Amino acid sequence: MTDSGLKLAVFDCDGTLVDSQHHIVAAVVETWRRHDLPPPAAALVRTGIGLPLHQTLSRLAPDGDAALHDSLTDTYKAVYTAMRQQPDHWEPLYPGVVETLDRLSAAGWLLGIATGKAKRGLLAVLDMHALKDRFVVLRTADDGPGKPHPFMLTSAMSEIGVEPADTVMIGDTSFDIEMARAAGTLAVGVSWGYHPIEMLQAAGAHHLVHDYPTLAATLLTRTPC
Repeated sequence: MTDSGLKLAVFDCDGTLVDSQHHIVAAVVETWRRHDLPPPAAALVRTGIGLPLHQTLSRLAPDGDAALHDSLTDTYKAVYTAMRQQPDHWEPLYPGVVETLDRLSAAGWLLGIATGKAKRGLLAVLDMHALKDRFVVLRTADDGPGKPHPFMLTSAMSEIGVEPADTVMIGDTSFDIEMARAAGTLAVGVSWGYHPIEMLQAAGAHHLVHDYPTLAATLLTRTPC
């Protein structure tokens, strides 16, 4: 750890903090239906979660032109916004999230989020679970280049005044791991999300964990790098 004494743990959102895959897949299916397109398989949709939305949807319609990709993006935003406004809308936290955030905060870690979600969507999730005040820095698709570009991490570290050697990125996709490696931080992959362990390993994860208690133990028993 460097002389600042600060330690920053940055979490991905979808697939790491919350399990939103069913809503994302349903929104993609409805978006494709409205455009009279055959919907992509759920497994294919999951492989793109974490990228900026426009890029995710473009990957799912590789034969479409720029106008179609723009239209799909606009439709998806409208569909997901409508879903979020339903009274029974719920994106559950993974088991152990709150307890792990408590343990890290008590040990002096600062907490952040770096997500491919738009800021409005991220704030809706955090408000849903009363978690907004837990995080000192938020980076979303609205702020600059998305994953796997290192911008979200480097700008978060700059804002807080934390060095890469004192920063950990925790995520469930290869995009999270690639971003962390590009930013020079520790990269921790979680197995409960949307990319298989083999992809996390291939991307260069320093650690792989299978539950939140293990994640907490991994971070609390060592300095980040």
